[in-house]
Amino acid sequence: MKHFLNTQDWSRTDLDALLAQAAAFKREKWGDAMKGRAIALVFFNPSMRTRTSFELGAFQLGGHAVVLQPGKDAWPIEFDFGTVMDGEAEEHIAEVARVLARYVDLIGVRAFPKFQDWTQDREDKVLRAFAKYSTVPVINMETITHPCQELAHVLALQEHFGTTDLRGKKYVLTWTYHPKPLNTAVANSALTIATRFGLDVTLLCPTPEYVLDERYLGWAQANVAESGGSFTISHDIASAYRGADVVYAKSWGALPYFGNWAAEKPIRDQYKHFIVDEAKMALTNDGVFSHCLPLRRNVKATDAVMDSPRCIAIDEAENRLHVQKAIMAALLR
Repeated sequence: MKHFLNTQDWSRTDLDALLAQAAAFKREKWGDAMKGRAIALVFFNPSMRTRTSFELGAFQLGGHAVVLQPGKDAWPIEFDFGTVMDGEAEEHIAEVARVLARYVDLIGVRAFPKFQDWTQDREDKVLRAFAKYSTVPVINMETITHPCQELAHVLALQEHFGTTDLRGKKYVLTWTYHPKPLNTAVANSALTIATRFGLDVTLLCPTPEYVLDERYLGWAQANVAESGGSFTISHDIASAYRGADVVYAKSWGALPYFGNWAAEKPIRDQYKHFIVDEAKMALTNDGVFSHCLPLRRNVKATDAVMDSPRCIAIDEAENRLHVQKAIMAALLR
C-alpha cells in the first residue's frame, strides 16, 4: 500500500505520470476511477480550495467524499500514547484511522502545526499517525508540507512554458511579509519540487533566521545532485530577482522564534518591502508570478502583479483539482 505524504517519497517517474494524468483529467474531467469508492477528508484546519477540489474531484471520478472536522462535527482525537484521556479528546487515532479505513478507500488529512514547538511539529505526528494505523492510502492535504500544491504548481509551469522539461529556468522562492507568522509548508514544498524538476532555485529571505528547516534544505541539495539544477540562498532582493523566469511567493515565520512570536514580530515588521511589486518583477526575464493562495493583496503582492497576465496563480489553483484526481486514481489502482 502506498501513501501520498510527500513528493520526495515518490520517484520522478511516478511524479511525471501523475502530472501526465492530471493534464489528461484537465482535458476530460469526468471518469470512473472512483466509481463505488469513497474518501474521508479529515480537516483539523480551515480550507477553501483543498476541500472544494477534493470533494469535486471525487465526484467527477464517480466517487463520494465525506468531510470530517474533529472537534466540530467529529469527536476530538488523541494522538499520544500513555495519555490518560480525561480531557477534551474522546477517542484515539489508533481507533479512528482503523475505523475510517473500514468505511472508505482513501483518507485525506489536513493538520497544520501547533506553532509552539518546531521540534514537535516537524515530526508531522498527526499525518504519520493516520498513515501508521490506516489500512487504506492516506493523502497529505497540507501539514508541514503541501505536496498536492507542489504538483499543481509544476503543472502550471509546464503549461506556461509549453514543456514538461523545466531545467535551466531560474526560479525564485521569495519570502514575503504577513502580519501573522505562517506555516512553512508551502515554502518547504516549493523548494522540494522546484529542485526535483531541475530548476535553478534561489531561496530569497530577509535574514538567515528565515531559512527553512535543514530537512528541506537537505532534500533540495539531494534533488539538485540528481536533477542537474542548482540551489542557492540569498538575502539580496535585486540579485535574486534579476533574470528570474519564475517568482513564487510565500510568507512564513522564522523557525528560531517558533512559539515565541512576540519576539519575532518586530523583526518581521522590518521587511514589508519584500512585497512582490512591479519594480521587482521588472528585473526578471519577463518572469511569471504565482502563489498558492489565499493571498493578501498589497501585503504579499500588489494588485498590479496579481492582475498581470504574467500571474498564473489562478491556473495553479485550478490545477489542484486535476492533480488530486490523478493522485486519488493512482492510489486506488
